[in-house]
Amino acid sequence: MSKTMYKTLEIGENATPAEIKKAYRKLAKQYHPDINKSKQAEEKFKEINAAYEVLGDEKKKAQYDMQGDNMFGGQSFHDFASSQGAGVNLEDILASMFAGGGTSFSGGFGGSPFGGGFAQEVDLDIQARISIPLEDSLKGAKKSITVGGNSFDIKIPQGIRDGQKIRAKGKGKQSNMGTGDLILQIDITNSDDYIQDEDDIVFRFELPLKTAIFGGKVEVHTIYKTYTLTVPKDTKQLQKFRVKNKGLLNRNTSTYGDLYLQANITIPKLENMSKALQDELKKL
Repeated sequence: MSKTMYKTLEIGENATPAEIKKAYRKLAKQYHPDINKSKQAEEKFKEINAAYEVLGDEKKKAQYDMQGDNMFGGQSFHDFASSQGAGVNLEDILASMFAGGGTSFSGGFGGSPFGGGFAQEVDLDIQARISIPLEDSLKGAKKSITVGGNSFDIKIPQGIRDGQKIRAKGKGKQSNMGTGDLILQIDITNSDDYIQDEDDIVFRFELPLKTAIFGGKVEVHTIYKTYTLTVPKDTKQLQKFRVKNKGLLNRNTSTYGDLYLQANITIPKLENMSKALQDELKKL
């Protein structure tokens, strides 16, 4: 039994609803007369919409699966529609064949195929990705990017997370149906200086062995400011010192995580020690 509508959408008869919808969207974009200016595009576009009207409806699909193209007198849907003449209204044809039919097609068969219903199906958005360092998420930033040959500045909001998306209004594709948006997925690259732990940030600083043992003050230069940190005696390797509310902004709760200054104790080179000091260390 021939089933032209499946061929029209370029799918198999066992296609899932999601696969049917995906195939429809792909072909509808390809043949929409706003995009495809060939003479055959308008008719092809109508047939694609007609096929989806049937196969995208559970009840109509079940009826078509039982009867196939026998519903069109044994002809393919394309041949049947062509035989009706140039002024054929495909919506009326299908409505007469399916009980409860007559639902308006998204392509607007009764009038212009440029009708408003399909405007939602034409995707004018542009999808792109951009990599930023963790520091840009900490403080926010402005980036100059080039997409589709167009260059413009994009604002990176403070607290953006890896994998999240931002939308730049009016920076997508253009047609007489409107202008789409640019949707940017943010990829955050690892930082040499900062480590993210949920909303908290860890910054590792160099701490001389002498200061770690005897205590003292050390200047720690961060992305925010230079902190003068008082280090206690016997500070351990990787010991952390907390700076409240200087971590990542949580955009859902409008709160900040904390910044942790983590000590990385530096060992002096043996060659820089006096012989007496080396001997004393050996005794200890």
